[in-house]
Amino acid sequence: MDALHPRLLTARFDATFRFYDALLPALLGATRTRGSAEGPYASWDVGDQGVLALLDRVATPAPATPRPAAAPDDRTMLVSRVPDVDAAYAACLAHGATPAAPPADRPEWGPTLRTAQVRDPEGNLWELQSYEDARERVSRRPEELPGH
Repeated sequence: MDALHPRLLTARFDATFRFYDALLPALLGATRTRGSAEGPYASWDVGDQGVLALLDRVATPAPATPRPAAAPDDRTMLVSRVPDVDAAYAACLAHGATPAAPPADRPEWGPTLRTAQVRDPEGNLWELQSYEDARERVSRRPEELPGH
């Protein structure tokens, strides 16, 4: 049983499905357990734990209480730990993500934390993070760097 996992409500199900279906297996080792690009529902798991589900907005009942007009745009963010933030960021952009924040070290959040943020085709914010020491990135041989 999944304790808690995100379900994104999407108006662009096909594009959002293709984005996550290409990236979740590659970046997180997730397996699609339900659904297809036709929708209205799809989900991915890592092991026996749910990682993400998508639901087409047209299949969603209208909320009893509408969202306030002045609600902030970003109320949630997906966060995933990946082995290489730079490579994951490049993969996301190659699959249609919009850049939100380029890869950067974040020592104020954690001594070896590196993050980047992208927006999926629906506009949801996704943070990619790793706890790799910057010295390890610098010491890599050129053929070990993303894009080589």
